[in-house]
Amino acid sequence: MILFLGCTAAIFYYSWLPSSNLRTESYLPQIIIDWTSEYLNLRTAVPFLALGYLCEVLQDVTDYKAIKYFFVRPQTVIICAVIVCLAEAGQFFISDRHPDFMDIFFGIAGGICGGTAALSFKKLNHYFLNKNA
Repeated sequence: MILFLGCTAAIFYYSWLPSSNLRTESYLPQIIIDWTSEYLNLRTAVPFLALGYLCEVLQDVTDYKAIKYFFVRPQTVIICAVIVCLAEAGQFFISDRHPDFMDIFFGIAGGICGGTAALSFKKLNHYFLNKNA
């Protein structure tokens, strides 16, 4: 849960910086700064990979045969959508920032990919470690 809150706080922090350029963040390695400057929308998906993963990991599943969904639970998509929409809405109040619909798309897509990875790991773990799978 602490990782989930830390990931969410990092998303809001980087979304609400005065400039979308991360060159002001001197503690980040140069390769990350260069990559984020080149892939502006794709960089939104990266923290949501972790957020989607954590959303699925924190939800307890005991009966893997009863799972009716293929990718992720609707709760994971809703949580990621709410967080990315709040992060983008906060940019309305920052003078040099502008909300972008593609950031919302990439944030939700990153959450779905991260949640799918977590669910896949859970299913594989259940399949290989349980004799009744």
